[in-house]
Amino acid sequence: MTTALLPSGTPGPATDRTVIGENLSLPLFRTLSGVLAGHPYLKVVVDRCEDTWHLLDTAVHPFHVNYVATRILGMDLETLDAGLDAFNASVYTDPQRRFLLGVLSLHTDEDLEGRERPFLVLETTEADTMNGALLEEFYTFVRHRVDGRLPLLLKPANHGQEQELAAVSEVRVPRILSHQLFGNRTRMPLNPGEATGRLRWFRTAEEYRAAAGGLGWSDIVAMDCLPDDVPRVAGFINTAPITPLSHTNVLASGWGIPNAVVRDLPRLVERDGLDGAWVRYRVREEEITLIRLESAPVLQAPAWHQQRIRLEPPLLEDAPALSLHRLRRADRDRYGTKAANLGELHHVLDSRTADLTTFYGKPRPPRRNLYHHLAARLGLDGAGSDGGPGRTGGAGVERLRQAAAEFAARTVSAPDGVALPFALQNRFLTSSPALQQAIGKLKMALELDAVEVLDSLCLHLQHVIRHTPMPEDVTRQITQAFPAPLAAGSRLVVRSSSNAEDLPGFSAAGVYDSVTTVRGEKELLDAVRQVWASLLSPRSVRLRHQVGISLDDTYMGVIIQQYAPAELGGVLVTCDPTRREDFRNVYLNCSPGSPETVVDGTTLPQQYLYNTVEGGGRTVALGSSGQDLPAATRNRLADLALTGRLLQSHFSEDDPDAPLDIEWLMTGEGGFRLVQIRPYAL
Repeated sequence: MTTALLPSGTPGPATDRTVIGENLSLPLFRTLSGVLAGHPYLKVVVDRCEDTWHLLDTAVHPFHVNYVATRILGMDLETLDAGLDAFNASVYTDPQRRFLLGVLSLHTDEDLEGRERPFLVLETTEADTMNGALLEEFYTFVRHRVDGRLPLLLKPANHGQEQELAAVSEVRVPRILSHQLFGNRTRMPLNPGEATGRLRWFRTAEEYRAAAGGLGWSDIVAMDCLPDDVPRVAGFINTAPITPLSHTNVLASGWGIPNAVVRDLPRLVERDGLDGAWVRYRVREEEITLIRLESAPVLQAPAWHQQRIRLEPPLLEDAPALSLHRLRRADRDRYGTKAANLGELHHVLDSRTADLTTFYGKPRPPRRNLYHHLAARLGLDGAGSDGGPGRTGGAGVERLRQAAAEFAARTVSAPDGVALPFALQNRFLTSSPALQQAIGKLKMALELDAVEVLDSLCLHLQHVIRHTPMPEDVTRQITQAFPAPLAAGSRLVVRSSSNAEDLPGFSAAGVYDSVTTVRGEKELLDAVRQVWASLLSPRSVRLRHQVGISLDDTYMGVIIQQYAPAELGGVLVTCDPTRREDFRNVYLNCSPGSPETVVDGTTLPQQYLYNTVEGGGRTVALGSSGQDLPAATRNRLADLALTGRLLQSHFSEDDPDAPLDIEWLMTGEGGFRLVQIRPYAL
């Protein structure tokens, strides 16, 4: 083998250390590599025509495609940009392609005697559709040119590659799956950010509860698994695994504070004396750092401490209980955000008139739009033609919009049920002098900022709400709202739908109650009172008070639905929560049965990423189950992920890039039912 340095006349920095044709040793790897997610990595290009490979200087060549086009094929960037998608197809999806593109990353494990042992992992980009023969050829080519003392494993980049490799012997192509490689990471980013504060390390839940009342905006709270009612602080650190869609991480995202899993925190605390110390805490995709400060910094109260959120005035005049399908998004000032969004979902799926393509119509330079990618995902003829519908006129775009609407309607359904208006809660609250007296005391305490008595006043008020009889007209309206399932003794689910949730800067995720095991009239009335009472829990009152939401403006609607058993349930967000700049992927997690076990953190779910531009998906983690879903189910989840992306175009209103948070169920018939849809706080 001979080394061929790039010629001096080639455009680019003079310090470019890219080499061509040389065998790869560990020292050379370290010279050329960058660092991603804590691991050194090196981009490689195999040229099948020339029977050689290129080891790219990572600092100089961040993109395979740019290197191949400009340095090997002699194209200029303007020409590449003009036909970028066609060029990408030639190197990532063409089975007769000239180039094989991949990344080598360096990892370590321990041998039987506990000694650290380095090994390399080879993988392609997640959008690459290499078949089994190409994957084996790629691995074999690299294996012959890498130091034989370094073990080399192939990591399939998506579910399609996993299926292709199933027919290839592991003796010929040793492999490792993503969840095997990263499932036991010591540190994992959950929500990016940076904070300076005092580290409060709690070894037990009892220690936390004893100190919770004294936690403030300058504290960084660290413990095994943070409780859902954690107050608003500067940052979170978990020492046990959780997922990006747990309630506490949704809170972290909405509050804009850093959050990560740091499993070696107990060792760091003991080594560096961090408990109670002032630290600078930073969470990034590529690293998580915790640095002790020598002295207490001068801190200013964060912006949210002065934040004031104003609600649209609630409409409290008499309104009927309505079936969800009769509501629209504008009804949130009468029935609450959740109910209004579910009504809007019914309209979108039933009418099939909403434009679900605006996300794909947005320019993604150098691309004018992503219409032809969407056409390919929907299986439309001519999806790979030059430019796609975005360049072929209005008829092509209209055809795409209709196909998108039909795809969404085939893939998901909206739940049946009824919504109780704010007016019912208002009539109940004004029916009792005891309730009015307790509400008056709480309002006075809030006006005086008497936070020391808030908890006791809230708990007393909740007790009064739960035990106050309903007026007859209120009882009648509730029990007649859903008569057939109630008379049949069917199991019902009673959910909250407030006007003080899912707001910019205030998500209120997990703050209000839902009751999922309701049968009969008495349990239904008790459940409605419980949901109403959750609006006045100590935690919800404190959180709203912190951001200036007035108690006078806050009301609770109620959703009543018939319980639907599910084979699978979970949550998806139409982004990658740990890589906000990634516009391709949808993150999805799931576990058997209800999504509540995913959201509240009692079950570690299976986790997936689905590419809604080029297609494909990959397994991120297996969770508590320890096994992956069948390929057919994963393919159905890919349809669900794409539908979430399409709905984003409608529900994100003015910004088609604003992601959604969707709770879903997979029923016995294999269909998907969406039980909640709301903005995902960034």
